[in-house]
Amino acid sequence: MLIIGDMMYNSLSENIKTLKKLFANSADLTVREMLLNGTSTVNAAIITIEGMCSKEVIALSVINPLLSFDFGVQTSDEIIDEIKRSVLTSSEIVEFETLKEAVTFSTSGFAVLAVDGTDRMLAIGVQGFSFRGVSEPESEVVQRGSREGFTEPLRINMTLIRRRIKSPDLVFETVTVGSNSNTQLMLCYLQKSVSPELLNKIRKRLDECNLNTVLASGYLSEYLEDSNAKSIFSGVGISERPDTVCGKLTEGRVAILVDGTPAVIIVPHLFVEEFQSVDDYSNRPYYATFIRILKYLSFFIAVFLPGIYTAFAQFHPEYFPTGLLIKTSESIAQTPLPVLLEVILITFVYEIMREAGLRIPKPLGHAVSIVGALVIGESAVSAGIISSSTLMVVATAAICSYVTSALYPPIMILRFIFVIIGGIFGLWGIVLTTCIVLINMCSKTSIGVPYMSSLAPFSLRSMRDVFIRADWKSLAKRTIKVQKFPETEDV
Repeated sequence: MLIIGDMMYNSLSENIKTLKKLFANSADLTVREMLLNGTSTVNAAIITIEGMCSKEVIALSVINPLLSFDFGVQTSDEIIDEIKRSVLTSSEIVEFETLKEAVTFSTSGFAVLAVDGTDRMLAIGVQGFSFRGVSEPESEVVQRGSREGFTEPLRINMTLIRRRIKSPDLVFETVTVGSNSNTQLMLCYLQKSVSPELLNKIRKRLDECNLNTVLASGYLSEYLEDSNAKSIFSGVGISERPDTVCGKLTEGRVAILVDGTPAVIIVPHLFVEEFQSVDDYSNRPYYATFIRILKYLSFFIAVFLPGIYTAFAQFHPEYFPTGLLIKTSESIAQTPLPVLLEVILITFVYEIMREAGLRIPKPLGHAVSIVGALVIGESAVSAGIISSSTLMVVATAAICSYVTSALYPPIMILRFIFVIIGGIFGLWGIVLTTCIVLINMCSKTSIGVPYMSSLAPFSLRSMRDVFIRADWKSLAKRTIKVQKFPETEDV
């Protein structure tokens, strides 16, 4: 049985035969054989994957120099050394000795040069595959910040970070995951800021990743999560903006760039960071503080409003103001469904419409919006199937959930939970469930750092950038690193 990690043969024909067998004579495997000039001609071959390399670059910087050079009476090993030193004009040349590396380099866009009579090969950087250009990310829109967002190629993303942090303290460390995909990752961190213990934990968890294929950052999230407290909230941050990632690196975090995806993983990740954005640090402190408080209020409204409305309507109508109670009672009395079922039904229909709007082609999105407005907003209320007050509550919660769009998945789940609990157990059921959720969140950690840091455990010093945003004179005095949060152990 052939093991991909085996050493190569001295025979060029055997090496080519083995590689073709590994690729099962795949149509995109290209082998360009040639004769090198010298006292006696030597067989050589350029091995590439179609579409991953620039043919023009290969011709100009690899094939032409090789065919025009006279190697004299040199042996095959001496020819390899001569090619590295003085023949090729490519800026990136790597020598290797195993078949596994030959497969990895060729599938990564390198041209692999093999010479008969030696068990060494050269990987030449001639990448030329097509990719999407750098553009503004749609998921993290800013008003005053940079318009650049990460794209799919790993090297482009590395460049976007390096352009912003022009310091040798910035390190990119290569890791490969996925036994079949052999996906390249880059651990990005600042040597003087990151905790060595935190970095070792991340390396260990990536080493323990036993996935066959890794095609996106979401594949790795569960491996980077701490298992001490299962929660619907994630201790792994995702960002598509280089400026956001650079800001987190200065706080001692590690960014994980995944080849083939524009989403960069940031660990550790804290709950309060879901309410921070690049615009907060571009605006004046008073306005940034107002926006941040608005985000917190929107989060609580999105989670609790439908559940509290259901609890009040079914168990605690005395909590409604008199005028509002009369209007709400009249509206609910005209509908055939109980309030609990009514809220769940509208919320469920809204989620279906949202999912349809995300998946269908953009030209049809307006049609879905019009149909939804007519069916739910107009016809259902006029026909008396749902009450106008219930529709208003669900619509308000839905709008508020988009203020913190990164938290939409946990917001949606919590909203359904609180609606069901409120409809069955009333307000006290909501209070008890809230306590359970808070305990769960406070017990959660992200790579050993408490997920609710700044709030629990409480840190007055780090509160300068939680509910309020202090001015830059205060923020610049001292950068608070994640490993310095209270009660953080082994980080």
